[in-house]
Amino acid sequence: MDETAAFRKEVRAWLEANCPPEMREPVLGESDMCWGGRNPIFKNEAQKRWMEAMAERGWTVPDWPREYGGGGLSPAETKVLRQEMAAMGARNPLYSFGISMLGPALLKYGTEEQKRRFLPEIARGEIRWCQGYSEPGAGSDLASLATKCEDKGDHWLVNGQKIWTSYADKADWIFCLVRTDPGAPKHKGISFLLFDMASPGVSTKPILLISGYSPFCETFFDDVKVPKDQIVGELNRGWDVAKYLLSHEREMISGMGLGGSGESLGAALGGKLADNPVLRADVARFDIDAMAFRAMSERFIDELKAGQAHPAQPSMMKYAGTELNKARHELVMAAGGSDALEWESDRSRGGKAAREWLRTKANSIEGGTSEIQLGIIAKHILQLPGT
Repeated sequence: MDETAAFRKEVRAWLEANCPPEMREPVLGESDMCWGGRNPIFKNEAQKRWMEAMAERGWTVPDWPREYGGGGLSPAETKVLRQEMAAMGARNPLYSFGISMLGPALLKYGTEEQKRRFLPEIARGEIRWCQGYSEPGAGSDLASLATKCEDKGDHWLVNGQKIWTSYADKADWIFCLVRTDPGAPKHKGISFLLFDMASPGVSTKPILLISGYSPFCETFFDDVKVPKDQIVGELNRGWDVAKYLLSHEREMISGMGLGGSGESLGAALGGKLADNPVLRADVARFDIDAMAFRAMSERFIDELKAGQAHPAQPSMMKYAGTELNKARHELVMAAGGSDALEWESDRSRGGKAAREWLRTKANSIEGGTSEIQLGIIAKHILQLPGT
C-alpha cells in the first residue's frame, strides 16, 4: 500500500469514528453552520464535538503548519481529506473568514508574532472575523477608500466608514483597509490593519436586503484606538496584502457554485421534474456545467497550492461560481412553481427557496462585481486590448 492509500485509510477510519451522524446531514442554511467566535453558538452538542475534534487534529485548516494550529498536511493529503469528507457527507466543521481569507494573508505577510497570536485562535474557532474593505464611495474602485488612520505616536487612530461588511454585527475582530498616507497615490497610501470590534468607537448597523435577511452591515469608526503592532505587512503597502487576500476571497465565493450538499440538482429536485421535460433538460445541463466547474475548481486549487496559478484565475472561478449559483436557484424556483413564492409559511420553511433565490442577486456584487471580474479576465488572461 503506497503512502497516499495508507493515509486515505487512516483518514476514513478517523472520520468514521469522530464525525457524529448529525454532522453528515446537508447544511440547511447559514444558521445551521458553525461560525465559532468568542461566544460561539452551537446548534447542538454534535456540532460542538465535531468542530472541537477537527480543531484538535488541526483539520479545520489541514494545510496550515502545525505550529500555527494547522494539520501540517501536504496538498495531496489535504485533497484526500476533502475527498473522504465529501464521500461520507461530512460537514465543514467551521466556517470562517479567518480561515478562507485572513489566514492565508497572515501566513504570507504577517510577522511571526502575529501568526502565533492569531492563527491558532482562528484554527480553533475562537475568533470570528469580518472584512472592512468597501466604503460608500469606494466599491469597485476600492483604492479610493477614505477611512483615515493617523499615527498618534503610541497608537493608531481610525475614523471612517465601511459598508457591506458581512457579519460585522457578529464578528469579534476586523481586518480593515485604512488610509495612512493621504498624500500618496491612492494605491500607495493604504495599510492593512487588524483590530477588535469591541474597541470603543466601533459601531455597526445591519443593512436589510431584498431577501429579508441581513448578513451585511454598515460599520462606523469614531476615534478608534488601535495598537501600533497590528498592521499586517509594510506601512502604506496594504494594497499588496489586500490583493492577495482578494484572490482567496474569490476562491471562497466561487465555491457557492457547487452548492452545499454535493448532491446533483437533478437528484435534489427529484419528482418535481417528472412532468416537465423542458425543465428536466435544463437541470441536466446545469448538472453537467456543475461537474465541469468542479473539475475546473479542483485544478485551479491544486495549481494555487503549488504556486502555479495565474493571478487572474480566482476571477474566473468567482465569476463562473457566481453565475452557477444564481442558475441553481433560478431552477429551484422554476421547479417549485407557485409554491416556491411562499414567503412566511411553515410549509415553505419561512420562504426558504424564495429568500435564498433573492439572496443570490448579491453574488454578482460581493467580492468584486461580475463586470470587474470580466474586465480582469479580458485583460490578464485573454490579453485583449484596453479601451
